[in-house]
Amino acid sequence: MTTIIIEDEKPAARLLQRKLEKINIEVGVLLHSVEEAIDWFSNNKHPELIFLDIQLSDGLSFEIFEKVEIKSAIIFTTAYDEYALRAFKLNSIDYLLKPIDEDDLEIAVAKFKARLPKQETLQLDFEQIKKMLSNPFEKNHKKRFTVKIGQHLKVISIDEIECFFSENKGTYLHTFDNRNYLIETTLELLEQELDPAAFYRVSRKFIVPLKAIKEIIVYSNSRLKVILPSYAADEVIVSREKVSDFKNWIG
Repeated sequence: MTTIIIEDEKPAARLLQRKLEKINIEVGVLLHSVEEAIDWFSNNKHPELIFLDIQLSDGLSFEIFEKVEIKSAIIFTTAYDEYALRAFKLNSIDYLLKPIDEDDLEIAVAKFKARLPKQETLQLDFEQIKKMLSNPFEKNHKKRFTVKIGQHLKVISIDEIECFFSENKGTYLHTFDNRNYLIETTLELLEQELDPAAFYRVSRKFIVPLKAIKEIIVYSNSRLKVILPSYAADEVIVSREKVSDFKNWIG
């Protein structure tokens, strides 16, 4: 079995490698960033199994799938207990929380091996990942987010959020008390999780809730500018192609 580990921190990657060797899984390659992974997959035969950290040093690992078609089974690893846990388990793609328990690791590998006689290589593309992360098993829209602040976790209610925005390959939520928090997701995934009656993606960079819109101003090139209560780091512009739909959304 050919296996690689894509892990943000090198010590964590080596620790996982040692745990896998204990159960006779040889790891051929250790990668540590989105850019490094894209380059490797573009120039090498894909492995049977990948252990994939979600948050890498230069972005979310989902960006890899946007650039390269991965034809491997994937076991995700993360420090965050996020909503995707049930989705991946229901789809027999494991989602291990750090620190990774050796028993859980052995079970995950056993689940992968059990599939091999039926399907030698599990194919998982980016669109499939997005569908799983949209959690079709749960009809309710997302009501809260858990963010990490140092060694602490903070729960933020959807009612506290003034907008979501992307910056430097990261995704952030901005609260009505004028604070920004990094969250482990993308705006594309948020569009599927949030109530479309309450939230609208006005551009590639911003998603705003209806209740946070303080003012709407006619802007250049047939666009609109949205004024929010506290966010002022950048202009929130409704892109021209979305103006008509945005007007229908606000009623």
